Amino acid sequence: MTLTDTGPLVALIDKRDPNHIACMQTSQQLPPGPLVTTWPCLTEAMYLLGKVGGYQYQEKLWKLRTAGRLVLRELSSIETDRAEALMSQYRNVPMDLADASLVVAAESLSLFQIFSIDSDFYIYRLADGSALNVVP
Repeated sequence: MTLTDTGPLVALIDKRDPNHIACMQTSQQLPPGPLVTTWPCLTEAMYLLGKVGGYQYQEKLWKLRTAGRLVLRELSSIETDRAEALMSQYRNVPMDLADASLVVAAESLSLFQIFSIDSDFYIYRLADGSALNVVP
């Protein structure tokens, strides 16, 4: 299971995305198992894919989920409160809801690596003070 941000979800589908090749190569080197993301990231990816490729691209993302290659992680009420606290803590970056949801998911699932093209993940820290390993 690999924690996955919005950027790679878009880049894997949109061949015109400047990160497409790097994300495709990285996806082939990830540990076996599904990509895991959160609803805020899926929502963001659906919006971005709709802008660049319409429903045809959005449908490809849905198919990743229905095929079991993408798993959606729901946040509990306590995790949502933690996301709010993180957004406040990193308000000067700023941290958006999608990023906060991924940090919370990493903490809850004990994941220490994230598939992301977002440099902000080099700044964010987990509750124990450690940083996520960002790939690619």
